[in-house]
Amino acid sequence: MGTGPAQTPRSTRAGPEPSCPPPVPGDTGDSDVTQEGSGPAGIRGGEKVIRAGMGDSPGRGAPQRRHKAQPGRAGKYEWRPESPTSMGSLGQTEDLQDEDRNSAFTWEVQANNCAYNAQFKEKVFLCWQRKKYKTNVIRTAKYNFFSFLPLNLYEQFHRVSNLFFLLVIILQSIPNISTLPWFSLGTPMVCLLFIRATRDLVDDIGRHKSDRAINNRPCQILMGKSFKQKKWQDLCVGDVVCLHKDNIVPADMLLLASTEPSSLCYVETVNIDGETNLKFRQALMATHKELTTIKKMASFQGTVTCEAPNSRMHHFVGCLKWNDKKYSLDIGNLLLRGCRIRNTDTCYGLVIYAGFDTKIMKNCGKIHLKRTKLDLLMNKLVVVIFISVVLVCLVLAFSFGFSVKEFKDYHYYVSGVHGSSVAAESFFIFWGFLILLSVTIPMSMFILSEFIYLGNSIFIDWDVQMYYQPQDVPAKARSTSLSDHLGQVEYIFSDKTGTLTQNILTFNKCCINGRVYGPDLEATTRPKENPYLWNKFADGKLLFHNAALLHLVQSNRDEAVREFWRLLAICHTVMVRDSHRECPDQLLYQAASPDEGALVTAARNFGYVFLSRTQDTITIVELGEERVYQVLAIMDFNSTRKRMSVLVRKPEGTICLYTKGADTVIFERLHKRGATEFATEEALAAFAQETLRTLCLAYREVAEDIYEDWQQRHQEASLLLQNRAQALQQVYNEMEQNLKLLGATAIEDRLQDGVPETIKCLKKSNIKIWVLTGDKQETAVNVGFACELLSENTLILEEKEISRILETYWGNSNNLLTKKSLSQVKLALVINGDFLDKLLVSLRKEPRALVQNVNMDEAWQEPSQSRRDFLYASRLSLLCRRFGLPLAAPPAQDSRAHRSSEMLQERAFVDLASKCQAVICCRVTPKQKALIVALVKKYHQVVTLAIGDGANDINMIKTADVGVGLAGRKGMQAVQNSDFVLGQFCFLQRLLLVHGRWSYVRICKFLRYFFYKTMASMMVQVWFACYNGFTGQPLYEGWFLALFNLLYSTLPVLYIGLFEQDVSAEQSLEKPELYVAGQKDELFNYWVFVQAIAHGVTTSLVNFFMTLWISRDTAGPASFSDHQSFAVVVALSCLLSITMEVILIIKYWTALCVATILLSLGFYAIMTTATQSFWLFRVSPKTFPFLYADLNVVSSPSILLVVLLSVSINTFPVLALRVIFPALKELRAKEEKVEEGPSEDIFTVEPLPHVHRESRARRSSYAFSHHEGYADLITQGTILRRGPGVSSDIASESLNPSDEEASSSPKESHWHLRKMSFLGKKKRQSQGQVSSQEVQLPPTPSSLFSMDRQSALHSENQPALPKYVLTSSNRLSGSFQEQLPRAQERSLSPKQRPPSPEKLLLTKERSHSLQEKPPLHRESQPSSSESQP
Repeated sequence: MGTGPAQTPRSTRAGPEPSCPPPVPGDTGDSDVTQEGSGPAGIRGGEKVIRAGMGDSPGRGAPQRRHKAQPGRAGKYEWRPESPTSMGSLGQTEDLQDEDRNSAFTWEVQANNCAYNAQFKEKVFLCWQRKKYKTNVIRTAKYNFFSFLPLNLYEQFHRVSNLFFLLVIILQSIPNISTLPWFSLGTPMVCLLFIRATRDLVDDIGRHKSDRAINNRPCQILMGKSFKQKKWQDLCVGDVVCLHKDNIVPADMLLLASTEPSSLCYVETVNIDGETNLKFRQALMATHKELTTIKKMASFQGTVTCEAPNSRMHHFVGCLKWNDKKYSLDIGNLLLRGCRIRNTDTCYGLVIYAGFDTKIMKNCGKIHLKRTKLDLLMNKLVVVIFISVVLVCLVLAFSFGFSVKEFKDYHYYVSGVHGSSVAAESFFIFWGFLILLSVTIPMSMFILSEFIYLGNSIFIDWDVQMYYQPQDVPAKARSTSLSDHLGQVEYIFSDKTGTLTQNILTFNKCCINGRVYGPDLEATTRPKENPYLWNKFADGKLLFHNAALLHLVQSNRDEAVREFWRLLAICHTVMVRDSHRECPDQLLYQAASPDEGALVTAARNFGYVFLSRTQDTITIVELGEERVYQVLAIMDFNSTRKRMSVLVRKPEGTICLYTKGADTVIFERLHKRGATEFATEEALAAFAQETLRTLCLAYREVAEDIYEDWQQRHQEASLLLQNRAQALQQVYNEMEQNLKLLGATAIEDRLQDGVPETIKCLKKSNIKIWVLTGDKQETAVNVGFACELLSENTLILEEKEISRILETYWGNSNNLLTKKSLSQVKLALVINGDFLDKLLVSLRKEPRALVQNVNMDEAWQEPSQSRRDFLYASRLSLLCRRFGLPLAAPPAQDSRAHRSSEMLQERAFVDLASKCQAVICCRVTPKQKALIVALVKKYHQVVTLAIGDGANDINMIKTADVGVGLAGRKGMQAVQNSDFVLGQFCFLQRLLLVHGRWSYVRICKFLRYFFYKTMASMMVQVWFACYNGFTGQPLYEGWFLALFNLLYSTLPVLYIGLFEQDVSAEQSLEKPELYVAGQKDELFNYWVFVQAIAHGVTTSLVNFFMTLWISRDTAGPASFSDHQSFAVVVALSCLLSITMEVILIIKYWTALCVATILLSLGFYAIMTTATQSFWLFRVSPKTFPFLYADLNVVSSPSILLVVLLSVSINTFPVLALRVIFPALKELRAKEEKVEEGPSEDIFTVEPLPHVHRESRARRSSYAFSHHEGYADLITQGTILRRGPGVSSDIASESLNPSDEEASSSPKESHWHLRKMSFLGKKKRQSQGQVSSQEVQLPPTPSSLFSMDRQSALHSENQPALPKYVLTSSNRLSGSFQEQLPRAQERSLSPKQRPPSPEKLLLTKERSHSLQEKPPLHRESQPSSSESQP
């Protein structure tokens, strides 16, 4: 084939091929050949690349298509990756240079040759090299045996407080300047480092256990001539691995072969992108045909040349060189690490990337050292305090210098006391004061904070209200240092699948012929008897019960009801697996999406049972009667069409089109709009209010002549070399007109319990919730409405509107997003990963395209696109007028200004998103999730929380300030990398609003009080220095200093940090507005710190000078003017003052609280009596010098009055301020509210017409998680026909390893023998070359409807064309017939045996019609030998 006059012959396919079939729908026609100048590096000009039978199925992930080269390179074709999130699909204009492109393909792997792969080295540093290909060992832990101590100490000394304490300890070890022994601070320092190191060690041991469990998972590796049981960590690049059903893929592998037809392999990628629908991968036809035994696999020496490891999950480009031929590779040939094998008995793969080179590990990110805002603030405050202490010490040192000079002048006779110079003595005094005042940064505060963090974490573990009993999952704080961060969260980034939803889709309601059928009231709970017992095929799992509908179905009188369920049984891509051996009637469905599985299962329980399918037929049982329908065409679903259709010929001979899809596309294709249609619209609106996922069902009967004419155009479109997909879409659209509405289905995507209530409460707490998912946009938006993240009055901005706002943001003096009009509208953003690729420049740091940029085919537009464009223009115009946006796009910029504007747009996007009530990001990769979190942290400096349950959420969880893992069905990967573990999303409400807020309140009160009491007690040393010649003499007794923070004031402050509650848990949940205080840092900030310092300094001034002034000029027994009595009075006044302060600030009074206060005072009385006793004084007078000092003071009533006076002066003014100031503040707020009065100019936004909605009053609740491409597999027979692939002996020789997470169900047989018995291998005949000029041009959108009506009327006057009969051989192809076990064929029951050829006759005219007209282009005329039974 070729694209011009010069025809290029097709290359020979690998392996024997009887004939070369024509291109199938969706194929480019010549994708098997890549000519000169194309392909990846290493494919030189003139070489041909064989694309062995892969085709270009749209659902293949990222197939490689051929496109016309740019001008100047005629005759050459280039590669173009077409992945949904591929970096190469951004449409950028710059071209990569050839050398850049060649350097990208530097990864070369040879199968079964470890020595060859081990020779590749990469440079690390200077002459140091290491192996280029990593092993499959995963190490996510931070430390090992040798690095723990140095690395942990390095991390701990990042705290400024630890550096300060280390400096003080060094100074204390110098005898000349030491005022306190070094161990007085060294011992607490070692304890603090030990506590934190132990905490980090425990966390890291958990990571080591997780790594060990993953690395020791079993797998089968080809070693020599057989597969041997090994571990994941033993895998190397180039190994051939055998996988079985439900196994997890251990590395990124090239699929070589499988036991499925055409070496298909079904995978579940829920851990990668969150999608629950199955995806398929396919091996090259060359490896599928050749690698059929273990011996052949052992001798396989193919070499794969591909791109270097990268994080692009949906993109892969490479080629396989084998037997002097080259075969192109794409993402459709690759099994990614973390995927789970589904519905595939056995498959074999070649390891391409291992370990940290795999795509999922490239997306996992690194472990970040998470620090709370209070911790970072404390670092800054320590610096401030240290600088202040240094300044105070300098002042005191200079004052000492002046006082010493004056002392020497007046007292020259004691000059021997000051033998050194004044400067030297001042220098030593400076360091002495620095040591003495170092207690202003108390070591005990940091030690107690560790116990407080630990205690608050334990309280989370003990909370029984966050225990999820169904899965036995309690809440767990895996990180003990982030509990206060839970009280300051402003952004929550949530996964969707498994986090907000349960991954369970159920058939909930339906509307047939305008009548809604919901579950019976008595059937809300499971009935005692199953109402579907009359149906032997019913699975008994359908929870939907409606007696009226069931009666209509069983009576079989209503045509609409009959066609409704018949459509659900026919219009799908579900496959039937083998039945249960014990219960042959219990069919096992293999659905590409849970939506289709739910719909087909519902039809099955209502008596319309999908039994089997072949390439050209589908067999269903309708109320006990088996009927075979000939499939004439399957018009597959995609995100543009939003519908799927099946054209079938009924057994009676009539042709019927069955269509299901979104209401917006079905209603505009209806033949008429009547009462039934309006009633269905009302039902859809009700379903949307209930946030159910809906599909509309419609059908039409097609006349024979219309079908013949359409079939010819369909065949011509399928043979096009260019724009084939667009032509096929146009042909499909021509048939999908004049439909008759049957009704609608409503499926419930079950949310987790309490999700809407949780989100509503969190939004009241001023927390913004973003949903980051790899799923489709329609599904994510529908879930957004279901969980009340979006509402009907929410203005959803789409990508074009977002782009316009961002383009004009910086042109309007950056004030657009602060306008009153924008701030008062409920906005929401819905974007996808491709849009983020174009917008966020941070994504472009990675190589974007490994191929040249070429022009792509024109995108297909629906016929109603012109009307939608008009609606969009109207909507955009109204949006621009409302928000003050210019209607004209900004002028073009040069490249430098363009790059600068891109950086500004990145900031503008974050600003715009922060103004929105909700943001939903669809089709995003794990790395994009983490990037979004990082951008919000970068530009807004807020506390972020990420919550997810799968491996695709790990990077997001690591990047966020707080990571929450849900123990769900996706495994424990997210849990093992999280900071907190929950069983359900609804527990997040209690975790944040109760435990998080309490922790924040407790820590803030703890810090404020500790700074206060430290200043109140220690600033006295500064005032005392002014009266002792600035000599650095301590005022207090040494034991008072040692025990003050240990016994005398520790218990009350520890109670505050562990048990303080300003409101109860119930009130915290009822008043979520209280949570805002933590977001605004109201309880502890620089101002609160200054207040605490000022309060403490004031208390110290009152205690010292009040005692000094009263004791001056006193004498006699009641005098306390001596040093010891004075020190005791000041110490007692200080202790009672801070005790009164703690009594005032505690709001949660319990018996334990009273006990802590009494114990603190009791400890002071006991320890003071002991340290000032005569017995200890006699033992060591220097150690215990204060003999009975405290007893003398307490025994004097006048001295006690002095203490009482000091405490009263410290307490009553503070109490008055705390009572009066809030009252005045509240009164002022009321007065301002009365003066303003009710606001009358409330800004309202009139509803904007949605681009994709037919009606403004009704929201489309369409959502369908179907994956494109399965229809092509069915029509091509790829999914049905088993060629000379992996033989049954190789599968039986391989042991079935059991993963830790894999199910241990018995191994099922391959495919239902009903389909295989009469499945023949059809030969296709090409009916000539058809150029693009020969294809009939599609009608305009405005005339399409009328043309179809005219063609239908015209067909009535034409003679009826002969009808077709389906003939099929019941003889298997030779290669597969040899593999089919005879025993299974003989064991079939009569109901399981294949139908006779007579049952396949679909019209009354049988053999005569075969001679009148050739059959459809989809199958060739069978030979005489094949047509014989």
